[in-house]
Amino acid sequence: MVKHGYIGKFEIIEDYRAEKIVVNLTGRLNKYQVISPRFDVQLKDLEKWQTNLLPSRQFGFIVLITSAGIGP
Repeated sequence: MVKHGYIGKFEIIEDYRAEKIVVNLTGRLNKYQVISPRFDVQLKDLEKWQTNLLPSRQFGFIVLITSAGIGP
């Protein structure tokens, strides 16, 4: 997201309870949502979820959060 100019710098804050990410927005985002409730998605089903969640085939990003960390 930084590479494409949607967000500026970000900072990871390690708390004694959990990690938090503070993100500086650049104003290029017009809509963002959190998918709730969270779903367990297998790698083989990822493309199906992508087509259901994104507004267009060539528009949008999905940020995955796994037990191993955050992925694009």
